[in-house]
Amino acid sequence: MPRIGMQAVKGAITLALPLIALAVIAELALPAALARLATLYLIYVTAVVGMQIYSGTSGIISFGHAGFMALGAYASALLTIQPAVVSTSLPDLPVWLTGLVGGQPLLVGMAGALGVVGLVALVFGLPLSRLGGSAASIATLGFLVIVHVTLVASADITRGSQTFFGVPRGVSALTALPVALIAVALARIYRSTRGGLALRAAREDEIAARASGVNVVRQRFVAWVLGALVSGSAGVLMAHFLGAFSPKDFHFNLTFLLMSMLILGGISTVSGAVGGTTLIVVMVDLLRRLEGRAEVFGLKLPEVFGLTDIGVGLVILAVMYRLRDGLFGLREVDERLFPEAAVAPALDAQTGAQGGVVRGAATEDAALTIEAVGRRFAGLVALEDVSFAVRPGLVTGLIGPNGAGKSTLINAISGVVPPSSGRVWLNGSDTAQVPVHAVPALGLGRTFQNIRLFRNLTVLENVTVAADVIARPGQDSRAAAMAALAVVGLQDLAAQTAASLPYGAQRRLEIARALALRPSFLLLDEPAAGMNPAETDALIAVLRRIRADHGIGLLVVEHDLKLIMRLCDHIVVLNKGQKIAEGTPEDIRANPAVIEAYIGKRRAAA
Repeated sequence: MPRIGMQAVKGAITLALPLIALAVIAELALPAALARLATLYLIYVTAVVGMQIYSGTSGIISFGHAGFMALGAYASALLTIQPAVVSTSLPDLPVWLTGLVGGQPLLVGMAGALGVVGLVALVFGLPLSRLGGSAASIATLGFLVIVHVTLVASADITRGSQTFFGVPRGVSALTALPVALIAVALARIYRSTRGGLALRAAREDEIAARASGVNVVRQRFVAWVLGALVSGSAGVLMAHFLGAFSPKDFHFNLTFLLMSMLILGGISTVSGAVGGTTLIVVMVDLLRRLEGRAEVFGLKLPEVFGLTDIGVGLVILAVMYRLRDGLFGLREVDERLFPEAAVAPALDAQTGAQGGVVRGAATEDAALTIEAVGRRFAGLVALEDVSFAVRPGLVTGLIGPNGAGKSTLINAISGVVPPSSGRVWLNGSDTAQVPVHAVPALGLGRTFQNIRLFRNLTVLENVTVAADVIARPGQDSRAAAMAALAVVGLQDLAAQTAASLPYGAQRRLEIARALALRPSFLLLDEPAAGMNPAETDALIAVLRRIRADHGIGLLVVEHDLKLIMRLCDHIVVLNKGQKIAEGTPEDIRANPAVIEAYIGKRRAAA
C-alpha cells in the first residue's frame, strides 16, 4: 500500500506555488520573449523531474530519458499534425497509419504519446531494472542511441533526420503549468511512498536493502516507468512548443542540458531538480545573449562560440567541487522548512507497552535448521557437512578461527550464497529456493560485519524501510519502526541521519532495523566489532533484553570470546569449514579440539 504523508503533500505545495506564480506572471505581465522562456522553463522542469524520479531515487545516472521525450514528441506530433500538410510532410506514410495520423486535439495526442512511451518503458525496463551502477547507466545510453537511430531510420513516419513540421503550436505557460505541477507532485509524493523510500535505501546500500526485504528490481522498474511517463509528457509539450523538430533535438545536447540541471540542483531531491532547472535556464539565457556580441554598459563584447556550454560546464565543476550533493543537498526544502512531527512508538496490543512491534514474532514452532550444509568455490571447500539448529529464545554463538567458514555459513543461511549441498530450513522453507529479498519475510533479520546502514537516510527512515516490508494494510510502519528503535534506545535520535551517529549507536541501529522485520531469528555478524568496553556492555544488555522480552532466537558470530561466553546459551565451533564442537559455554571452554583450533596443537599439548 502506498504511504502518502502530509510531509509529501506540503512538499508538493511548496514546489508548486513558485511555478503557479511564474505561469500567471508570464501570461499577464511578461513580454513575448520572456513568456516563451517561462514556458520553456516549465517544460524543462517536467523533463528534469522525470529524470529525477529514476536517477535521484535509484542513484543510477540515466542518459536515456531524452529518448522518452523524443518518443512522446513524435507520437503526439503524428496524432495532432495538421491534416493539410500530411501529404507534404509525410508523402510516404504507410497505409496502415493514414487513418490515425493528424487532426487530433492536444489531449488526445498526449494520451496516445504516453501510451507509446509507457509500452516502450515496460519493454526496456524489464532487463534494465536488473542492472545497477555503471552497467545500468550504460544501458540507458544504449536506449537513447536505439531511439535516435530508430527515429532516423523510420523516414516514412518521422521524416528521418529531416525536420518534422506541421505540428500545431499551442503550448503556453498556462498550458505547460498543469503538466509541470502533476510531474512535481508525482515525484515528491513518490519519493515518500514505501516504494520510493525502499529504492532510496537501495541507492545507499543495495546489499543491506535486500537483507531488509526490499525487492530492488521491482522498485527500479517502477521508478523507470514513472520517470519515462513524465519525460514523455515533457516531450509532448516540447513538440507543440517548437512546432518543428528533428531527432537531433532530443539527443546528446538535450541530455547534457537536462543532466546539468539535475546535478547542479542536487540529484537526490525534487527540490534540487526544480531549483537546478531554474538556475540553468536563467544562466543559459544570459550566456546566449553574451555569446552573440552583447553590449554591457556600453561595451560591445566579442562573439564567443560555445560560451553557453563552457559556462554550464564550469558552473557544474565549481558546484561539485564544493557541494558534492548539489546546491539543495540530500533533504527536500519542505523537510527543512516544516520538520515532520515525532512519531509515537507502536504499543503492544495486549500489554500496552512500547516495543510490541516485535513481541510474539518468534513462536514455539519457529525453527532455523542448518542441515548438512556444504559449499564449494571452484576447487576450494569452504564448508563441509555442517549441521546444527538455532532455537527460539536462546542465544547461539558461532565461533572459529579466521578462515573457518563462518562468513560463508552466514551467507548460506541468509540466502546470499546457496549451499552446494545440504539445506537451510527457516520456518519450514528452504532459503536457497527463494530470492534474497524474500528471506527476511520468512523470519530472519540480520546485521553485517562491516556496518551497512542507509547513511544519508534518517535513523527512522533506516528502520522504516524494514518495517514497510511486513506492514499490514493500514498499519503505520513508522510507529512500528519507532518501537524497534525504542528497544535499542535510539528513539530520541530518530530525526538524525544514520551517518551522524557514533559507532556504537550505528551498531544498535542495524539491530533495530533487523528487529523491525519481526523476525523469528536474528543473525548478528560480529556485532561488537570495533566497540569499546562500555559500548560492548550496552550491546550485551540490549541483546539480553531482546532474548528475554521477545523470544527471538539469536545467532551471534563473534571473535570476542569473552562476549560469547557471557552472552550465549549454546555455542557452535567451526574450523576449516567443518563443525568441530557444539555445546554449552562450559563444554566449549574445556573442549580439546577447540583449544587446539585456537592456539595450535603444540601449545594445547603444553
